[in-house]
Amino acid sequence: MTAETPALTFERVFASPSLDGSSPRQAKLSPDGRWLTLLRNRPDDRERYDLWGYDRESGEWRMLVDSEKLGSGRELSEDEKMQRERARVGSLKGIITYQWASDGKSVLVPLDGDLYLARLDGSVTRLTDTEESELNPKLSETGKFVSFVRERQLWVGEVGGEAAPITPKEGELIRWGEAEFVAQEEMARLTGLWWSPDDRRIAVQRTDESPVGVVTRAAIGATGTKVFDQRYPAAGTDNAVIELFVTDPDGGNRIKVDLGPDSDIYLARVDWAPDGSALYVQRQNRAQTVLDMLKVDPATGASEVLFTEKAARENYWINLGDDYRFLKDGSLIWWSERDGFGHLYRLARGKWTQLTRGKWMVTRLVGIDEDAGRVFFTGTSADNPLDQHVYAFNLGNPRKVDRLTEPGFTYGAGMDKAGKALLVSRSSHDQPPQSWLADAKGKRLAWIEENALGADHPYTPYLASHRAAQFGTILAADGVTELHWKMVTPSIEPGKKYPVFFNHYGGPGAQMVTGGWDGALQQAVVDRGYIWFEIDNRGSANRGVDFEQPIWRAMGGAEVADQREGAQYLKSLDFVDPAKIAIYGWSYGGYMTLKQLEADPGLYAAGIAGAPVTRWEHYDTHYTERYMGDPREVGEAYAKSGAIEDAVKITDPLLLIHGMADDNVVFENSSELIAKLQGGNVPFEMMLYPGFTHRVGGEKVSPHLWNTIFTFLERRGVTPPE
Repeated sequence: MTAETPALTFERVFASPSLDGSSPRQAKLSPDGRWLTLLRNRPDDRERYDLWGYDRESGEWRMLVDSEKLGSGRELSEDEKMQRERARVGSLKGIITYQWASDGKSVLVPLDGDLYLARLDGSVTRLTDTEESELNPKLSETGKFVSFVRERQLWVGEVGGEAAPITPKEGELIRWGEAEFVAQEEMARLTGLWWSPDDRRIAVQRTDESPVGVVTRAAIGATGTKVFDQRYPAAGTDNAVIELFVTDPDGGNRIKVDLGPDSDIYLARVDWAPDGSALYVQRQNRAQTVLDMLKVDPATGASEVLFTEKAARENYWINLGDDYRFLKDGSLIWWSERDGFGHLYRLARGKWTQLTRGKWMVTRLVGIDEDAGRVFFTGTSADNPLDQHVYAFNLGNPRKVDRLTEPGFTYGAGMDKAGKALLVSRSSHDQPPQSWLADAKGKRLAWIEENALGADHPYTPYLASHRAAQFGTILAADGVTELHWKMVTPSIEPGKKYPVFFNHYGGPGAQMVTGGWDGALQQAVVDRGYIWFEIDNRGSANRGVDFEQPIWRAMGGAEVADQREGAQYLKSLDFVDPAKIAIYGWSYGGYMTLKQLEADPGLYAAGIAGAPVTRWEHYDTHYTERYMGDPREVGEAYAKSGAIEDAVKITDPLLLIHGMADDNVVFENSSELIAKLQGGNVPFEMMLYPGFTHRVGGEKVSPHLWNTIFTFLERRGVTPPE
């Protein structure tokens, strides 16, 4: 550090304003296209969001809803708190979501458990005022009705009028209109109700939780303990029974949808045909190797199989997603891994046509302009899986794919419903996220958040010490597969050797090594004199079926072996201290820390395991059985993948961290490990966080966590050179 460059402390990393700059969420265009709206966090409170709007006619921004002035401060219900945790927004305050009315003149805003209708003239109408939270609020497609879930019933009312329950109250174990736990946590399905395009009918889920086992979750807080009997479907146990009904908005004319004779299935997705003539339901088998697309008659509930998607390999699974679209002409754009990579296909008049192809991945179907026959998506490229770009093609000539974004960044995108305007975001390792409104050719029309690293940007004072990332590849443990790594080093002095902070996740569905912005945290670690290192092992995302497949019924195998190759590579570098490589991970990464320490005593200088899964029988059905199978059928695979039995083999320093109210990786995972280590006289250190769930964080707690980690490393001699 120089006198002009302040120290980048953990306290500053997690303080306000955010060093990433403003981070708007949920950018949307109004139905008439005039307004661009988003949720923007405050400079003095990075976790509080307000609703802002950009008038495309006047070119001016203004706050539409001030969350502090409008909010009541009422405490959320436990159900809403848990829903927010599963949506990964548990730390946020103020306005978390919103929905435009179809007339483009007002916005539905949930806030502090109640509902408001905000108009563009600044007036606000309060729609509900109850002690209970209104969950899953939604305006109907025409904007005539508002629906929500209260006390496990679905309520509907005309906007501005009185709402009433339209489903029966059937006790604590029956829920209407809500997605079940595994749908929220693992299937990215956060709702259990779907309005038809003409508002005449509603598809609504009924969930019977009585078959699901109870986990007594002690949410241990600072001044007391609350005990929750949480229905948690652990691997190898019964799931909730899911039924689907179609009803009128007043609750009348309710009919049951035929989901087939097997009740042990997953309701993956529900969509209405654009004209409301049919309901399309994705039904996934429990093994997650077969997905049927059902076409349902909403008048009778009768269903037929439109097509069946099967796992791309015998020893593989189906990855769910939202990258599909039913078109007005009756055809379907569909994402599939059937050729070994995620690509787009079209089903028209019973015939499939592959639209994109190659050894790269379509990562998101962004939008479709049906008038122009143009499809927009994000994807990797065959020569660079670390960046994603925005692409487009015409349905009449899908082989001609146009890249709409510039090199040097990794991109994300959204689109208006008509497919006429793009909402583009990008970042690089040297540029925090930027976003803008673009036309269908990718031309920028207006900045949403330029976030330039100018004189007034919060990160600018630290630019002088910012270190560029280096990227490279090594071979996996199989000797064939290429693995990508990222490294950020302090300024290397000749002859000196540096410790490594080896960050990992390792699990499926995630990609750690990208060309995007990683935030100030890793720079703070590098400023302390550590090398930051990451590598994406086999089993991680966006590299195709064959790259993911090695973890099938073998979690904790290929991932551990590949991370070992990363450590061996580090030890070969003359500026790395081979005796000072510390590993850190959270959740699956915490599990990986344990498995790595168990597999290779002495290879690592120390390990930090945050909220680890320690026995896969403790984790939920949909996630765990997708990769591991049913433990009642493949118990030996679970025994090998667990981290409990071999915990006594750990000889290197271990720091265990867990939130004591975790409802995802329940605390029993760590308590069993603690008992095993103590019973085997294995020394370890521990930091527990009362009242915190799977996300341990906050302006004061996050620095405490990271200071704890580095104080632990310093005690263990994992320190930079003098």
